[in-house]
Formats: sequence, C-alpha cells, structure tokens
Amino acid sequence: MNIQTITKLLTDAGIDANEAKVEIKMLLEHFCGYSELDRAKGTALENDKLKILYEKAAERAATRLPVQYIIGEAYFMGEFFKVNKSVLIPRDETEILVRRAIELINQNDYKNVLDIGTGSGCIACTIAKQTDAVVLGVDISSDALRVALDNVTKLGINNRAVFRKSDLFSKVRPEEKFDIIISNPPYVPIGENLDDEVKYEPDIALFAEENGLKFYREITERAPDFLKSGGWLMFELGIGESDRVRYFMENMFEQITVEKDLAGIDRVIYGRLKV
Repeated sequence: MNIQTITKLLTDAGIDANEAKVEIKMLLEHFCGYSELDRAKGTALENDKLKILYEKAAERAATRLPVQYIIGEAYFMGEFFKVNKSVLIPRDETEILVRRAIELINQNDYKNVLDIGTGSGCIACTIAKQTDAVVLGVDISSDALRVALDNVTKLGINNRAVFRKSDLFSKVRPEEKFDIIISNPPYVPIGENLDDEVKYEPDIALFAEENGLKFYREITERAPDFLKSGGWLMFELGIGESDRVRYFMENMFEQITVEKDLAGIDRVIYGRLKV
C-alpha cells in the first residue's frame, strides 16, 4: 500500500483525479504531519501514518463526506478556518466577494461592516484581519456562531470581528449603522438536487424559499435602515439569480455592479445606497 494506491481509492469512488491529489495532500499534512517538502525530499511515510491516511481516505470514499469536515478545517484567503457540519465550507467563489469588499473598505477608510449569515465567520474574520474595519457577524444558528467564535479567537481578532445571534436584522439595533452590509445568504431553491458532498452541509445555510431568492429580497428591503449614507450592499449570487437580485436592488441602490467568477457565472453583485 502506498500513496498512489490510496489516491486511486478516491478516484475509483468517482472523485476527480486532481481533486483526489489535493485531498490526499490535505490528509497527509493534517493527520500525518507529512508536507510537500517531505515528499520532495523522498522522505518515507511510516506505516502507522500510511494506515491513518488509508483510513481517512476510505471514509471519504465510502461516505463522500467532504475532506474539510474530516480534517475539521478549510483554507480560505490565506487562513485555515475551523469547520464542521454546522457551517458551510468556504468556497473559492466567495473570495471574489470578500476581495471586492476589502478593496472598498480600504479605498474609503470604512470602519463598520455587517456580515449577515456569517456561518464559520470566514467573511467577517477575513475582512477584520485585512482592514481596519470592525465587523459584526450575525447568524440564526447558535452552533454556527460557536464555530465563528472559535475562528475569531484562533486568528486573534476578538475585538475586530464580533458575533451575535440574530435572524437577519432582528437583533441589530436601530442606531447601529454600517458602511457595508455583506452576505452570502442561502440561495439554493428548495427541492434542487445537490452533489453528495453538499448534502452534508446545513440545510439552513443552503436552501431558500421563493426559488432561492427570499433572503436577497428581505435583506435588500431592510438594508437601507442600517446603512450609512452612501453605504454598500454586497451579495454572493447563486447561478441564474443576478437579474432578479438586481431588480430587488434597483429601487434603493445605484452603481449596481455584477462580477463573474472564473467560470463566467455571475457570482457577485453590489450597489451603493442612493443618497
């Protein structure tokens, strides 16, 4: 038994070959302390560690449990974040949203950001770490907020990213005003079929009524009450949702911009509150 045969265990289960190689690397580093440098040096992997690798890969192959849940963390914009089945796994597409927010914050010296549906806290923590803004992350899930609190402690930014249990704006005080409201809300239409891996992620963070559009509409309607003059509303988009979300925003927001991901899919939308 070697790394190649264990990788084949994953590909035989239907996992893409390139993805399988990345996942083996993640499992090796996390459970075996075996790095790419060790591999480049030709350092032998001890049998007991090889056995651990096989067991974890076999679990992944048999259950299709995402490798991030197996190792308990996910990489996002330069940091490793704790994740479990209470939160979504951060995706590369979300980096587009966060990078644009960071750019706006740094260009305008913004100080207050609200992250709705914060989940693991990856958006809130990344913005707080890479800007001078203070970020309030809200979520309806107590379990998700516990993960977010672990992540903010891990990154050492406890006073910069703070969290609160709230159903959208329900526990945000009327006097609290923000330069940016940002959200990667649940946007999968109820009843839509998902990949096996995605089914492990929390339904509450995935699915939305109104053909996936409910939270875009509700957040857009309430956002003006909590934005400073000229503040920004920013969303990650589900596939095929940009036109409808733009429609929700057009009445109260201007300079509405849609950005595509690397696959050419409309992935981010943001606009500025009309003055």
